[in-house]
Amino acid sequence: MSVPPTSVRSAPPALSAFLRGVERRGAVLAELQAGDAMAGDAALVQAMARFRAEAESTPMAAWPTRFWGLLLTQPQLRQRTQVALAIEATDRLGELGSGPRAALLLRVAAGLSDEDAAEVLGLPESSYRLALQRALPHHPDGRADPSTWQQLRDQIHRRIKTLPPDRLVRLSNAREAALRGEAGPAAEARALPATARRRPRWLMPLLWGLLGICVLALAATFWRWGGDLPGMGASGRVDVEPLPEGGAPASRYGDELAIVAHRDFALLADAQGQADARDLEFRSWFAAQQAAGVERPTPPADLPGDTTVPPSPVPTEGETEAGAETSDAP
Repeated sequence: MSVPPTSVRSAPPALSAFLRGVERRGAVLAELQAGDAMAGDAALVQAMARFRAEAESTPMAAWPTRFWGLLLTQPQLRQRTQVALAIEATDRLGELGSGPRAALLLRVAAGLSDEDAAEVLGLPESSYRLALQRALPHHPDGRADPSTWQQLRDQIHRRIKTLPPDRLVRLSNAREAALRGEAGPAAEARALPATARRRPRWLMPLLWGLLGICVLALAATFWRWGGDLPGMGASGRVDVEPLPEGGAPASRYGDELAIVAHRDFALLADAQGQADARDLEFRSWFAAQQAAGVERPTPPADLPGDTTVPPSPVPTEGETEAGAETSDAP
């Protein structure tokens, strides 16, 4: 799109301040509308160049609506690049139509009121509100989804505040070029990454050469085996042979290594733990008895009770003789 010729004299300070103020918001709006940052930046540069040509003949009160209207008419924003996998809420904007998506971005990214956003789109205010209502997140049953809406707003505002520094430098250079009245393509070139502008001439031949090497390596693989892969019979089919019956499967390691590699090796190597496991029923019963306050187990009814018999005193030597004499006395 050609840009009308402009005067080479410096732009008014008010115009420079206005473009600087809308630069971040315009970059994010164009990126989300197009689905691609490079396409969005190119559209923003073209819009700034055209707005520089029309700003002097436009009242300052109409600058916002005129600028956003020029940005949305750029050809780079007419088609959106779909993301491969939607991760953030902003990635799902591609599910909306171009009109509802622009209505939502004018409200959230550009920060316009309903009246100004409707003027930018050339719609009645009631129609704009209907388009905005269609763009808002909803549950599958049709109810509004406030949490997703808040998440979408937060992500857009975060993008505006955290644009990469190198991208800000490119946009700043393109803005200054537009204010000087340079042509649109020259200003757009300043917004493109340096890697895209300075691609080495030898890069493409190198890539084609690597591709040719891969093709030759694949052809050499078939030539080595005479057109047939190992294991293929004369008919071109894979040979299938049954395994011998009765043969023991080949072992990959010995018995000792199998025990060490066992997932329960720590338990198998614990001899005391195995002994405790064998007495698990008795220990469980004994623990239940202690928990119930029973000091010792009660013997079964068919066994005699535990009768305590006091031990007989052991007589000393003198007592033994006296006792003997007493027993022998008449």
